Amino acid sequence: MFLRSDKLHEECAVFGASLKTPDAASLTYNGLIALQHRGQESAGIAVTEGNNILYHKNEGLVSEVFDKKTMERLSGSYNAVGHTRYSTKGSATHANVQPIVKEYLTGRIAVCLNGNITNIDKLHEKLAAVGVSFAASSHCDVIAALIAYHNVTLNCTEKSVVAAASELEGAFCLTVMGCDGKVIAVRDPNGYRPLCIGKSEKGIIFASETSALDTCGFELLRDVKPGEVVVAQNGEIVNSSVPLESETLGLCIFEYVYFARPDSVIDGLSVFKARYEMGRRLARECPTDADCVCGVPDSGLEAAMGYAFESGLPYVSGFNKNRYIGRSFIFPTQAERANAVRMKLNPVAFNVEGKRIVVCDDSIVRGTTGGKTIDLLRKAGAKEVHLRISSPPFIHSCSYGTDVGDESTLVANHKTIDEIRELFNADTLAYISLEGLVDACSGCNLPFCLGCFNGEYGVKKN
Repeated sequence: MFLRSDKLHEECAVFGASLKTPDAASLTYNGLIALQHRGQESAGIAVTEGNNILYHKNEGLVSEVFDKKTMERLSGSYNAVGHTRYSTKGSATHANVQPIVKEYLTGRIAVCLNGNITNIDKLHEKLAAVGVSFAASSHCDVIAALIAYHNVTLNCTEKSVVAAASELEGAFCLTVMGCDGKVIAVRDPNGYRPLCIGKSEKGIIFASETSALDTCGFELLRDVKPGEVVVAQNGEIVNSSVPLESETLGLCIFEYVYFARPDSVIDGLSVFKARYEMGRRLARECPTDADCVCGVPDSGLEAAMGYAFESGLPYVSGFNKNRYIGRSFIFPTQAERANAVRMKLNPVAFNVEGKRIVVCDDSIVRGTTGGKTIDLLRKAGAKEVHLRISSPPFIHSCSYGTDVGDESTLVANHKTIDEIRELFNADTLAYISLEGLVDACSGCNLPFCLGCFNGEYGVKKN
């Protein structure tokens, strides 16, 4: 049994490269390493070789999937797409590992998806009715087949991608590569998921987060606009348009709360700054008498820093995180599974013993691990534990790429805040207000999807 924490998980990360130098595979590898936090179940890279597409993919971390021999086989290409996956739809099997490479009458395409398509069953039925077969159960497999289906008649990768994307409903960012040397990036018209463009003397890259651009030595050119299709070839952007339309806009606000790396900038707003401001807002909304502030690694740390600054309390390191437990760390017995938090987090007793501590965390979803975290602090000698959450109570499911289905599993749906406090054995528990969260993220260029908090998915365009 794999360890799954009480956190939301976003489906994956996408990457694409159109270069003037023949090192697309190695650059894509570096980009995927920087995006590993968005998916730890599998990884893959596809490159062009003349009129063909070569690829390698497997289950595991990026560093586990690719070795020196594999990278040598993929070397020498100017174009690549890559992917890391956390499975929300479609089981975690080898067939579902991306990129999905599809063959059709006149060539091959490689497709990477970040997101979730809400009308996928309808599209699957449409394609099956004309004789299309599927080797996988993922949404990406259907999208790749849909692009190939359109390419048979349009005979143009770019037009086929636009035609296919126009039929998709839900949240999606795509990187697509054809045998014609084009690398195409697509962002859904709502802008639910992030996608950015980097530029250097080497060429153009696309990535789910700017942290990947930094790792690869590229500068942020801009974010892909909601509904935009951007085409790169020979290391340059050769076309961009906004053919996809929607009545609503809404970037998932959990990108700032939890999903993204703190060193990323998404749609104009630093993730670090947003989390820091969440902590400051928490301190104003939910003050308490305490001796110090700490955060739950990793995404609670910045909020804790902000809380400490605003409250005037000292910020301390409350936990040491074991960063060497991989995705497949297995707990054979129920007792070991119950103590899994201890394997990843260990309290720093010197900083917490005898102290009244404010602990900042990013969210409470199912309520399965929060109590164990507090228990660790109490066993280390904490006098009081005051839990502060930098997102509001999570009460609605999400159909746009996070791994929450049944709302009955969400602890805030069937317990009051005081009941959750008792469940966790915290002295006090308080959440940031929805208004406070939005205000902390006010520097974003897009409005937010707040559906997991208020049931309203996206906002109407002006």
